[in-house]
Amino acid sequence: MKYFSLNDRTHNSSFENAVVRGIAPDKGLYFPEEIVKLPQSFFKELQNSDKFQIAFEAIKGYVGSEIPDADLKKIIETTLDFDFPVVPVKGNIGSLELFHGPTLAFKDVGARFMAGSLGYFIKKGNIGKVTVLVATSGDTGGAVANGFLGVDGIEVVILYPKGKVSEIQEKQLTTLGQNITALEVEGAFDDCQSMVKRAFLDDEIKKKRQLTSANSINLARWLPQMFYYFLAYKQLANKGQKLVFSVPSGNFGNICAGMLAREMGLPIDHFIASNNVNDVVTQYLETENYEPKPSIHTISNAMDVGDPSNFVRILELFDNEFHTLKNHLSSYSFGDDETRKAIKDVYTETDYIMDPHGAVGYLGLQKFLKDHPDYYGTFLETAHPVKFLETVEGVIKEKVEIPESLEGIMDKQKKSLQISSYEDLKGYLLS
Repeated sequence: MKYFSLNDRTHNSSFENAVVRGIAPDKGLYFPEEIVKLPQSFFKELQNSDKFQIAFEAIKGYVGSEIPDADLKKIIETTLDFDFPVVPVKGNIGSLELFHGPTLAFKDVGARFMAGSLGYFIKKGNIGKVTVLVATSGDTGGAVANGFLGVDGIEVVILYPKGKVSEIQEKQLTTLGQNITALEVEGAFDDCQSMVKRAFLDDEIKKKRQLTSANSINLARWLPQMFYYFLAYKQLANKGQKLVFSVPSGNFGNICAGMLAREMGLPIDHFIASNNVNDVVTQYLETENYEPKPSIHTISNAMDVGDPSNFVRILELFDNEFHTLKNHLSSYSFGDDETRKAIKDVYTETDYIMDPHGAVGYLGLQKFLKDHPDYYGTFLETAHPVKFLETVEGVIKEKVEIPESLEGIMDKQKKSLQISSYEDLKGYLLS
């Protein structure tokens, strides 16, 4: 499999080169030259296959021979060593829980798969030490820090917006030490992301460091997110109804991977991009006019993105045909008050506790199902409610049980470096 740049189709790359680079030299995102079409026999055997075999078959065509099958299977086994249950919530609505990994967020899958892939390429000896440079609006930082912790030959530098991530999220990315450095940025997530993109194009930095990104712009972070949808379908295939997935969307990597899985043959009928007030895509689908804008801080902070990087990949999946895309994707936007009300109402009615991101996904699904009652709807619960303790407990007026994996983390000392400009970042990377 070769990959081309979405800014320049004449530039192509191997999987290894694309993962190591993170982004094409022209600043374009990498995209596969062809979509793998899975045979019908794969779907017929899905119910009898374990999650590791399903994931291997789904991603093998995108990795090719660049990682031997035995090594790829080991990476997948490490990546997926926790559960991905679809939990009934009420009526024709279920929740796909993606928070059972080590940092209690869906991004554990992409971070672990990328760490395994990059670690394999470094061991091969073709590349030297690599610096993983990543911006986070919340959960990416903790997942990347955990996934890459102690991996030989890799240094991780995480930029996060000061005061705009939850306390637990901050602890997860600032307390590990070893090869992990956290940079606390005076600004919003968009400022962090802008700094990261600029660093990738800076010749002075590139002469000193081999940079790669662990945001979902990186193939090895983006592609394995398709696993969620295959594993969910295995649990939902017997519903006998058309399936719709509502995905809380920020940088649009997760939903893009789901739509890629659909193009590969997975029988999902429709997708919903559920947004908070950062509604660039919602507005695009209403007006056909894409207008990035500064992000607005919300209680669903991982979705506070004013210019989602991966949306260009979704457009490519549908050959930039607006009306074709609109047939397969709906998008709705909700404010913090609506999000809080959803958390409270669902808890009161069902005892099910949603985090703010899952609540936005639930709202989008609920809105879609009003006009399409013949569907079975699944919203993605992308983070454990405990990661947003103050918000959730303030709404449901009950204590949320803290999982064992988080016990002790709140007592650890935060270690971060304060920066306020690109020059500060550059100075650190050159020091």
